Amino acid sequence: MHVTMATDAGRADRPNEDFVGAVPNAIVLLDGAGIPGAERLCAHGVSWYTRRLGGALLGGLARADGRDLAAILADAIAATASAHRTTCDITDPRSPQATVLMARAHRGRLDHLLLADSYLMLDQVGGGVRVLTDEREVVARRECSAPLAGVAPGTEEYDRARALCATALRARRNQPGGYWIAKDDPRAAWEAVTGSVALDELNGIAVLSNGASRIVSPYGLTGWPGVRELLAADGPSGVIRRVRAFEAEVCGGTDALVPDDATVAHYRLIP
Repeated sequence: MHVTMATDAGRADRPNEDFVGAVPNAIVLLDGAGIPGAERLCAHGVSWYTRRLGGALLGGLARADGRDLAAILADAIAATASAHRTTCDITDPRSPQATVLMARAHRGRLDHLLLADSYLMLDQVGGGVRVLTDEREVVARRECSAPLAGVAPGTEEYDRARALCATALRARRNQPGGYWIAKDDPRAAWEAVTGSVALDELNGIAVLSNGASRIVSPYGLTGWPGVRELLAADGPSGVIRRVRAFEAEVCGGTDALVPDDATVAHYRLIP
């Protein structure tokens, strides 16, 4: 097995809140959530949270004992919460949190776990591409943003509606019927999207944070088969360069084009 990876901060004046790491049999990708005002709740910050949680996950996966991925995640969330529970307000909805993607090769299969909106691309033998994600946050965000429809941005009415939408979305976080993300409650791990596929059905996999997956949606620069081709030609850094070039050209005309931290890892299965 051979893994290559690249990551790039969305802004030069802020730390990269993504995390990516690998052990011989597994890979972990986290996309940290930077919530405005979180600095006064947690002195450590979101990037500290993703690195602490990511390190704990890699430690659990390195044992290569086939333990359930959700159990590994639950223990890592609990350990990370304990590391700053006495100094920070970790129960506040705005305190540091992160999406989680784990993929592990074990006993001839690739096991995977997704919590919130990172992306796992399966490069299938025979030429097909299959993409997996946890869509619950996207669905919740769309539903909570409905009051903004038809309201002119930049107006007081828009600002009030947007604040209400943000409050409504936070109320759905880590709640039944809402969406789940790694934060302070280990029970979120058991709500993750999980699955398994035979290794002999795969040429490899790629994992992408939300900032990198923009190359497909919403930017529409290529489809997922095109991402596979770009990875083969230019590696993970080539995907990120394509995203950044488009963002620089458009120059932040809308919220969707404000650069986000972007991370890609490509995991090739070598006979």
